[in-house]
Amino acid sequence: MFVEAGEAAAVVRGQLAANRDLMASLGARLRAMQPRAVVTIGRGSSDHAATFAQYLIETRLSVLTASAAPSISSLYNATPDMQGVACLAISQSGKSPDLLGAIEGAKAAGAFVIALVNDEASPMARLADAVVPLRAGPELSVAATKSYLAALCAIVHLVAAWTEDADLAAALQALPDQMARAWELDWHAGVELLTDAANLYVVGRGLGFAVAQEAALKFKETCGLHAEAFSTAEVRHGPMALVGTGFPVLAFAQNDQSRPGVDELVAEFVGRGADVLLAGGEATLASRPGFRRLATLDAHPVIEPILYVQSFYRMVNDLALARGFDPDRPPHLNKVTETV
Repeated sequence: MFVEAGEAAAVVRGQLAANRDLMASLGARLRAMQPRAVVTIGRGSSDHAATFAQYLIETRLSVLTASAAPSISSLYNATPDMQGVACLAISQSGKSPDLLGAIEGAKAAGAFVIALVNDEASPMARLADAVVPLRAGPELSVAATKSYLAALCAIVHLVAAWTEDADLAAALQALPDQMARAWELDWHAGVELLTDAANLYVVGRGLGFAVAQEAALKFKETCGLHAEAFSTAEVRHGPMALVGTGFPVLAFAQNDQSRPGVDELVAEFVGRGADVLLAGGEATLASRPGFRRLATLDAHPVIEPILYVQSFYRMVNDLALARGFDPDRPPHLNKVTETV
């Protein structure tokens, strides 16, 4: 896991160069198509990448985007109308039976299917109308790292091409160097806080919520640490009741319209005596007990969450070892999940 996550900057650099013409073509096709909606298909880390896609597409294109429930087709044999719909299927392996069934159902219902997949020879790639190779190379660790980051990069690249957003495209070109720097940042405060923890919340909003979901999953599968991901808006609807003295929280706050609300919630957490790790956001709480600010890089607000994940992967690998776990061999898990 450590080695593969550390390869992500090089993976993204290669992907951006190799997919440049493909993305330009797909962007033009989507502009001509003007899809009435986008449906995403993914499981685990890939579904968290799909959450990132939902926020990015809806905020940049105002196109309704939603995650498909694969069981609709694989168990219930239902086929919602997808005429005029673009379908983004995201997977490292491209082999999970329920995802393949969902793609078959989407195509039968009229969707234009784009597969973002690491294995270009996979059944998913063969089913799709268009294939965006993630180009992450072999990923042996059960916990996905570089393939998840590659999926986020591919999503941003696709949206930048679709919208012809020159600023976002320029930010993407700077991403590989920034990821290499983010990998070297010191997040050891997270290891110190969470080595003996029993549970925690991971919070963010918008694109930051997408990476909060991914972080919570990695805590569970590599560290044996129960973590729940919440939108900073949703956490006030009930989950806040558990937050008190010594309760650990990891918060992500990219520099967009969501930041003031995240900062406000972090201040409330600290006021309740919680132990808070903050990536991004304001430093006004630096002198308060229980507050730890994690080192981050300033970047385009769409790019910042990707950099947070890159730094997080190094920290969570160290945390797994500190808690006595082997991050490469999570119990009861396999690389390809055979869900039907």
